[in-house]
Amino acid sequence: SRRTDVMAELRRQLMATEEEDSLSYPPLNVTSGNYTCILFYAGNFSLRANSSVFIDLTNATFVTRNVDSSASECSDSNTTLSLRYTKPVNGISSLEIRFLMTNKFYEGSARQWSTLYSVEIIQDGVKFAQFNVSGISAPAEYSFHCQLVGTGNLYPARLVPNNSEAKNWDVFISTLQIQGFNIENNQFSYASDCTGFFTPAIWMGLVTSVILVWILTYGIHMIMQLTTNNRFDDPKGPALSVPQTE
Repeated sequence: SRRTDVMAELRRQLMATEEEDSLSYPPLNVTSGNYTCILFYAGNFSLRANSSVFIDLTNATFVTRNVDSSASECSDSNTTLSLRYTKPVNGISSLEIRFLMTNKFYEGSARQWSTLYSVEIIQDGVKFAQFNVSGISAPAEYSFHCQLVGTGNLYPARLVPNNSEAKNWDVFISTLQIQGFNIENNQFSYASDCTGFFTPAIWMGLVTSVILVWILTYGIHMIMQLTTNNRFDDPKGPALSVPQTE
């Protein structure tokens, strides 16, 4: 069973109270011997080929489990999640999707980091599409979670086409959570979320604040430039003569 506090324990807490887990099905797990080495979950997992053929793999992957993951590979440094589907839609006899992950040590952070660096789609054993992945990494002890992942330009984590065949595919994954290393008790570890600290709303607030501070500073500077007269008329004496040069 999936731990119910994983989705609430994100790196950025948006609510003070813990949210209830609304998952209706367990994640896909890949075992190596007696141990689970890969966990994969998505609320929606779908593709579109040639901008016309829509393929929804959500039920086949997580509900009916009509998917073959036996070709998946696990090790301490590299992990490959292989999902094979037979006749997912009319016109496609076989479809394989691979998620390639690596586990490396980075001296800058002095810790191991797990990175999903590539996604591959193989249609009918002939057509090969490869995507580079941007923004999907987490400490090796954590799982990775992202609300939206795909080929769209506005997604927090993007799949960037790496060859001409990849341009024929659109990928959409919602509520993605994946872990390929250091899985304990067949459960997702603490989730590192793809949403950074500086969200668009925060950037908008910062820019607005900088503009307002600049206006306030300019106003104070102009007020400080104001000067008063250093000579005044005496009503009982002659009129004060002020040269034009002053």
